[in-house]
Amino acid sequence: MRQSQGDISVATRGKGLYDVTREIRNWVSRQRIGTGLLTVFIQHTSASLTIQENADPDVLRDMSEFFERLVPESTPWFRHTLEGPDDMPSHIRSSLTATSISIPVRGGAPALGTWQAIYVFEHRREPQRRTVVLHLIGE
Repeated sequence: MRQSQGDISVATRGKGLYDVTREIRNWVSRQRIGTGLLTVFIQHTSASLTIQENADPDVLRDMSEFFERLVPESTPWFRHTLEGPDDMPSHIRSSLTATSISIPVRGGAPALGTWQAIYVFEHRREPQRRTVVLHLIGE
């Protein structure tokens, strides 16, 4: 059994879903582990991870709009506002999604379905630099 750990840096341009599948696939390939389990973890509390459809861009737009409506920035009773009106909604959106996902590795690649991609889901308005930690265990 072998394991590897690394990270990728993701520059966001504000709210939205950012496809990181290619970077993760490339990293996994370089580890030369054919079968195993990949853990993907984002080191932030106002961004998250999701596996979602990669074919129709309307899916990503609908996801973003759903979370905007579910946790609006205009909520007057939020107390945590020192970092801006988008910060507390970002924490809630992050809690409702995932900061860590596990993906089987088969044939030296993440075993994603045909229409699946891995996304960083940025919940803040301003551009951010996000760190995603990768851990792969297998043989």
